[in-house]
Amino acid sequence: MGADGSQIGIVSTQDALRQAQDLDLDLVEVAPQANPPVARIMDYGKFKYERDIRQKEARKKQARIEVKEIKFRPKIDPHDYATKKGHVERFLRTGARVKVTIMFRGREMARTELGRKILDRLVADLADQAVVEAHPKQDGRNMVMVLAPTKKPPEPKNTEPRNRRESEPVVAEAAAEPAEPAPPEVAAAPAEAPQDT
Repeated sequence: MGADGSQIGIVSTQDALRQAQDLDLDLVEVAPQANPPVARIMDYGKFKYERDIRQKEARKKQARIEVKEIKFRPKIDPHDYATKKGHVERFLRTGARVKVTIMFRGREMARTELGRKILDRLVADLADQAVVEAHPKQDGRNMVMVLAPTKKPPEPKNTEPRNRRESEPVVAEAAAEPAEPAPPEVAAAPAEAPQDT
């Protein structure tokens, strides 16, 4: 193929290279499996640049799913559990998946069912906001589970006015007759400061 995309036909490799050098372009093999192989005369640097730009644009349009991680212990305090559950809820509201890890130390490895109870409790508490994407499984000294947000429509934005002034109706009073100009104010003379004697 020529630089403008036109078909040149079957030519020897030396002739194709000479044509590319005459145009100050590159000879690029595009279909080596074909018989005979297909080559194209093009500016390879420009081609690579445009391809990279297209790939960058495609990556921008891809939806990125973020994975947040939160760690629990088997003997977690109820208040700490509530705090960490609040963090999980916040992550799910932003659309992120959450990796929940229960960390076991020492003899706690003999009581892994305590960690499983915490994960089951978390799933029950967040049943309306999350679904289990990866069920709990033991990974060394940790038990891991992945939660994903449920698909629900985005909440409408708050349209309440920010302050009282915005909520008051604006009433424009039209003057029936022109108003009289206000009398000019007389500036008061500055009081003299007492002098030290």
